[in-house]
Amino acid sequence: MGTRLAGKVAVITGGGGGIGSAAGRIFCAEGARVALVDQSEDAVMSAVHDIRQAIPGAEVHGFVADLGVEAEADRVIGEVVARLGAVDVLVNNVGIRRYEAVADAPWEAWDAIIRVNLLSFVSMTRAALPHLRKSGRGSIVNTSSTYAVYGRKGMGAYDATKAGVLALTRTLAFEEGAHGVRANAICPGFTRTPFHVKRLGAAAVEELVPPCVMKRWAEPAELAYPMLWLASDEASYVTGATFMIDGGLPA
Repeated sequence: MGTRLAGKVAVITGGGGGIGSAAGRIFCAEGARVALVDQSEDAVMSAVHDIRQAIPGAEVHGFVADLGVEAEADRVIGEVVARLGAVDVLVNNVGIRRYEAVADAPWEAWDAIIRVNLLSFVSMTRAALPHLRKSGRGSIVNTSSTYAVYGRKGMGAYDATKAGVLALTRTLAFEEGAHGVRANAICPGFTRTPFHVKRLGAAAVEELVPPCVMKRWAEPAELAYPMLWLASDEASYVTGATFMIDGGLPA
């Protein structure tokens, strides 16, 4: 057990997924008390079970919420504070995908993805801010995407929301600095999450060589460790920053 997050309470959305659950495990290993939030009860409780098995004594709890609904943020933060007493770190990591060109994606698809990928970051942040400010050393870590910065075709709605996350992060850094709250973003590249393995198949993931300098997929923990640093007091002079965690993916 480490101590880099000792005494901190961390809330991680998308906590049942690959990067979110990896962050939960690493945060617990560094002394945090962790709340994992996910729409899937099976996924989040499986992540909680795995963390408790891997880290004896870990204080980690699962919460189920559909963060595409604004009121869910206030509810789940209220439940976290009632159980854990504080929020020092908020990791906005939830996300959904659509594989459609801008010309083909219906309005309803845009509405759904904006609600989850961008507006949930707003609602969770707003619900958590009184507690983050009270902490005096609060940290917000937002998960964006390399394709918030680089161009591609076929995922216009997803990429637009991820670009919005970067703008939101910078704004929060300016607005919340006076309250002792930092806000930063990471942009993952090709990451070997259960989502991609299920979507593409394990064999296809092994065969696909990402077009990055390192020529390999990242493991979820390789995204979670930068989150750990940003959540910790080691990054106390870092805010409003965007970190490309992509193995050297060229623009």
